[in-house]
Formats: sequence, structure tokens, C-alpha cells
Amino acid sequence: MKSTRTYTMDVRADNVVSTRERITAAAVELFMQHRFDDVTLAGIAQSAGVSHQTVLNHFESKEGVALAAAEVIAAATEGARGVPPTGDPAAVVRVLVNEYERIGDANVQWVMDADRLGSLNAYLDRARQAHTEWLESAFASELPVDTKARRIALMAAYAATDVYTWKLLRRDFGFSKAETQRVILHLVLGALRPQ
Repeated sequence: MKSTRTYTMDVRADNVVSTRERITAAAVELFMQHRFDDVTLAGIAQSAGVSHQTVLNHFESKEGVALAAAEVIAAATEGARGVPPTGDPAAVVRVLVNEYERIGDANVQWVMDADRLGSLNAYLDRARQAHTEWLESAFASELPVDTKARRIALMAAYAATDVYTWKLLRRDFGFSKAETQRVILHLVLGALRPQ
């Protein structure tokens, strides 16, 4: 009898995890395609094949689902970026532009909505910090030794590689991916080797 109960509890726990993962996957897909305000709990539920109440039972709110989706996106981004290539600014730019081609539009949408996203705003702060640390690691040998000069060069490299720079070039000016990479690389090199 005890083994049957343990099995039943294990199956239920697996079902809870599976349902939560399905809801999160549906949310990721919707948030990657639409602005935060345009995604509804009902839409997430429908996409996941569950009820609206099931989504609320697992996440309590749309913001809760969005936080779970943001964690999945962050893990995918970290995996896509990997260890930063060091000593090769062109490789760094290539990695970032490839990432932005995949999720840049969604990133821009989330950043534009940041003021209304509550606890998601803190997530965006963590993402900015992670990007800064990744760049500092990638450009460690190119950055000045002086603390103040290093910070300025790092922030200039950040501005050059920010998703908004990619958006400006790719979406607003209609540059090709290759042209966008060249312009961003030019900006990065200027940031790292100021006159």
C-alpha cells in the first residue's frame, strides 16, 4: 500500500512539473512574439492547453508567469552566449548580434515595458548586470587599468553592444546583419581604444 501511495504522489509531482513547464513554454513563446500588455493569462492558458485557473494555481499572476518565462529566456541567453571569447572583439560582436537576431525584438519590448513590469524590472536590472560582467570578461585585456577609465570604456562598450543599438541599426535603419555587425564592431573598437 505504501509503495502505491508513493508512486501516486510521484506521478502527481511529475504532472505538476510537466504542467508548469508547459505553461512556462507557452508564456515564453507568447512573450517573445508580443508585448507584455498584449499577452493575457487566458492566451497563455489556451496555448498551454490548460485552464485559466490552472495558470493562476501555478503562478498566481501574469507577472508570476512572466518571471518564470524570463528565467527560461535568461538561461537560453546564457547558453547561447557561453563563455565570452576573449581578445577578439569581432567574435564578441558576432555572438551578441546572433543573440539579438534571435531574441532582440522581444528584449526591446520588455525593456520598453519595464516601468510597468513590477518585479520584472528587477530581473531587467540583473540582465543588465550580467551583460556588463560578460563584456568585462570578454574585453578584460583591452580595457584600461585605471578604474575610472576602465568604467568609462566598459560603459561605452555596453552602449555599443546594447540591444537598442542593434534595434536602431537593424530595425530603424534597415541595415543587414553583416552591416550591423560591422557598425557595432566599429563602435566597440572606438570604445576600447579611445583617442
